[in-house]
Amino acid sequence: MYDWQFFGTFDLARISLWMFWLFFAGLVYWIQKENQREGYPLENDNGTPAGSLFATPEPKTFNLPHGGTYQAPDGVREQRDLALARTNAGGGFPFAPTGDCLRDGVGPAAWAMRRDEPELDAHGHPKIQRMSAVGFSVAAGRDPRGLPVASPDLKSPGKITDLWVDVPEQMVRYLEVTLADGSVRLIPMPLARIKSDRVVVQSLPAARYGQVPQTALADRVTKLEEDKISAFFAGGPLFCAEEVPSRTKALMDLV
Repeated sequence: MYDWQFFGTFDLARISLWMFWLFFAGLVYWIQKENQREGYPLENDNGTPAGSLFATPEPKTFNLPHGGTYQAPDGVREQRDLALARTNAGGGFPFAPTGDCLRDGVGPAAWAMRRDEPELDAHGHPKIQRMSAVGFSVAAGRDPRGLPVASPDLKSPGKITDLWVDVPEQMVRYLEVTLADGSVRLIPMPLARIKSDRVVVQSLPAARYGQVPQTALADRVTKLEEDKISAFFAGGPLFCAEEVPSRTKALMDLV
């Protein structure tokens, strides 16, 4: 015969509740620890490690879909010398720019240190390519190729010579503008307004286009280059406002 007297004084409900709380606490700890695989270790304003209540997990190797591996956390710090100066010895205070904010990539013009490689589609090919290379055509709306770019200082830095499309999405991502010196720059499509006789870009004066980050290859744009280009145009309205004396009038005329 079995002796059931043990369960007569054993509180199964209480033990089950404590087991649940222990499991839940362990789950929270594991999730928070795994959350530190990328973006850590955090740093204070003075560059010292910020620390965390949870230990940084051991590196884990991930197999990438198109070959190669990636290890996280990799322990590599972002090596960038920002043109910023501390305004106070304490933490949490703003930093003051010490140079050309637009070219230095600070404030609204800041960019992230993304991988310097093109974004790939499911077949391992670069997603963003020149329209002239993939055989696409403009099926609706105006084709901007051949139109001059109109900037807020009522000057034109150059003409649109090609469109860069996201092949899987079949969407225009960038407009290619050829400057007077023959060099090429990319303009983010959301910042452009295509008119019948011009392409209006209100972000930068014409003289600034020569400073827009270039692509290393003529037919490729990497994720790092995309971030730098977009940041440069995004910071233009703030950092270039003084370079366009009659900015309000110019914008009114261009729209």
